[in-house]
Amino acid sequence: MRYFIHLAYNGANYCGWQTQPDLPTVQETLEKALTTLLRQPIAIVGCGRTDTGVHASDFYAHFDSQTNLNSQLSTLNFKLNSFLPDDIAIYDIFPVADNAHARFDATARTYQYHVSNRRLPFRQGLYSRIYFEPDIDLMNRGAEILMEYDDFTSFAKLHTQVKTNICHLTQAHWEWTGDEWVFTIRSNRFLRNMVRSVTGTLLDVGRGKLTLDGLREIIEKKDRCAAGVSMPPQGLFLTRVEYPFETFPNASPALP
Repeated sequence: MRYFIHLAYNGANYCGWQTQPDLPTVQETLEKALTTLLRQPIAIVGCGRTDTGVHASDFYAHFDSQTNLNSQLSTLNFKLNSFLPDDIAIYDIFPVADNAHARFDATARTYQYHVSNRRLPFRQGLYSRIYFEPDIDLMNRGAEILMEYDDFTSFAKLHTQVKTNICHLTQAHWEWTGDEWVFTIRSNRFLRNMVRSVTGTLLDVGRGKLTLDGLREIIEKKDRCAAGVSMPPQGLFLTRVEYPFETFPNASPALP
């Protein structure tokens, strides 16, 4: 039987989501915990791959079990949270159709990037420090320009194994929260390193280092070397993963 896990994690202590040889990852930590608790080998498929140091406040993964776990899911949820380190939280475990897929069934993902020019001691590791005050109106005008395009080659990490650099953005905007500038971006898919490089380029617009026309030129060049620097990972959060309702026929109404 197939089960979805709804979870969140602070990525500071991990080399990303995906298992890597001799490096701590969220996937490996979760697989080891489930394998121990269920006494059967468990392989997990995540809804995406976050890089080293990147966080997720909304993340889904699926696994298959040789036995029916429906009657013990609440107990398993409790035991799993007790077994895992404090920087990983399990919200729910629930049954899905045998062909439901955490990665391929997702229809949209939303990321947020947090920056501030202030010292925020209680936000350490959860935002990136900048040393200027960006023009949020200019950055939002730049975000509107992004929405006009669908080829984001200029913001994609080089030499990755993807068939296309086409992404359909449905949201891109900045807001000031009182302590931080937060960039929110939503798309059907994202390229590796895309959000961090888009954020760095829009901050160049906000500091007057790049014009809006220059931003258009960068996008249309389809050249990663033309865009701004990638921002550090600690300011980036995966905040929402969306699925069609039929993926979760047995889930609570609060889930997507």
